[in-house]
Amino acid sequence: MKRVPMTSYEAARAAFAWEIPESFNFGGDVVDAWARARPDQLALVWSDEAGRERRFTHAGMRAASNRMANALVAAGIGKGDRVVVMLPRIPEWPIAMVGCLKVGAVPIPCIDMLTARDIAYRLENAGARGAITTAANVDKFAAGGQLVARFALGGGAGWQELDAALAAAPEDFAPVRVGAEEPAIMYYTSGSTGHPKGVLHASRALFAWRVSAWYWLDLDADDTVWCTADTGWSKAGTSILFGPWSCGARVLLHDGRFDARRRFELLARHRVTVFCAAATELRRLVREDPGGFDLGALRLTVSAGESVNPGIVRRWTALTGGPLLDGYGQTETLMTVLNYRAMPVKPGSMGRALPGTEVAVVGPDGARAPAGQTGRLVVRLPNPQVMLGYWREPERTEAARIGLEGGAWFVTGDLASMDEEGYVFYQGRADDVINSAGYRIGPMEVENVLMEHPAVAECAVVGSPDAERGEVVKAFVVLAPGHAPDDALVKDLQDHAKRQTGPYKYPRRVAFVDDLPKTASGKIRRNLLREKEFSGKSTDRSG
Repeated sequence: MKRVPMTSYEAARAAFAWEIPESFNFGGDVVDAWARARPDQLALVWSDEAGRERRFTHAGMRAASNRMANALVAAGIGKGDRVVVMLPRIPEWPIAMVGCLKVGAVPIPCIDMLTARDIAYRLENAGARGAITTAANVDKFAAGGQLVARFALGGGAGWQELDAALAAAPEDFAPVRVGAEEPAIMYYTSGSTGHPKGVLHASRALFAWRVSAWYWLDLDADDTVWCTADTGWSKAGTSILFGPWSCGARVLLHDGRFDARRRFELLARHRVTVFCAAATELRRLVREDPGGFDLGALRLTVSAGESVNPGIVRRWTALTGGPLLDGYGQTETLMTVLNYRAMPVKPGSMGRALPGTEVAVVGPDGARAPAGQTGRLVVRLPNPQVMLGYWREPERTEAARIGLEGGAWFVTGDLASMDEEGYVFYQGRADDVINSAGYRIGPMEVENVLMEHPAVAECAVVGSPDAERGEVVKAFVVLAPGHAPDDALVKDLQDHAKRQTGPYKYPRRVAFVDDLPKTASGKIRRNLLREKEFSGKSTDRSG
């Protein structure tokens, strides 16, 4: 499969055709290949808040990932084994990910903020046999009795110290053959009900995700790309690891708190050419004056995970002199609808389908919706980017597929409209998932935690509009007898949620109510609460 230059969207789309290899191992076919072709070229530059830096060439990354692969094999990990990778934005994250892939193991990237409860569910549900994390997180893995391989940066009782294990392992490793349809990576993503679901992707997806790096990120081997996504997000996979390195690009990985001035300083110092950030960050960055920082190398900025307001696009372009291109994707599909440099951008649109991908909007009658009408956004199958399925949930996997025009299509769960030219406009979620600053949060995850608090008799959680984060978590709480609805209780509920689940999930807004709207069968009608939020008719206490 060759890259067709996108001088026009229509021409690139017409010339494109998928050519998926029979087998693909990202570690061998990409990382090792670049190590042979350009051994001394930088593959990764890392920095942190203290100003420390580490640099890895393609040859250095090949050697480090080989050591990781050998350490995993020595610990009992083999092809098909699931391995939880819970590391912050440090070089050990891509080293661990690529090491797993070389072995043919299935890495499960997880954000560093997960709690012991979150991890216990993932370990049990995935049947994970290995874990790679930091010393600060080893206590969260207390439920991992089935783990045969435990690596922790900084060590821990019963854990191999990661640096020591890598130093002791050989540098030579022959990557395992992984068939195109065999499992390669799994992400857990929140749904509107129940526990997070495991999204299992085949090796063909890791190969196919380079296409969005070609046409959306517009990367080549001379670029330096910085994506600020969390390492547990699928976006980190496509825009930090799989996409950039498939193009031979240099990656900047920064571990530090958000600071607008610091962002501009790093963009200038490392001569970043392509910047990828969530809309939440961009909303803060456009308030800052980048004067004094040379952003002349920055030629493109992209954003995904939440819609970017057209006003932010205009202000960012005015600040940097380069375009800001919004895009759409899901954990199940990765990037599918995008804006491109070679195509006019329509304000408010997510763009048009990636070459090789066909999307449609389905109306309530099950047929394609007319131009401008809102309906369900679907993706034609087969498509190598789309997941194998939800882990151990065949019914849910089947429910995400519909028949349309004699073929099978994947149902994204999002609502959209499409104009006559194929530009897609996002209209919201078809379910209750909350999208806050790029994090997908299932309401029941928060509700289940709140219900454990003695002051809570009933509760419902929905998204509430927020200028900074797009949406924030809001809890409607019916109190148990003997508890007063005051600010002290709001803080106690929030602190309880932070302790029991990821801190990004806690309810930033709380409303105490006498009862909750329900169906005749007793199911809480979150849609009514959400509609009230977005109509501006609700009240709350914020913390």
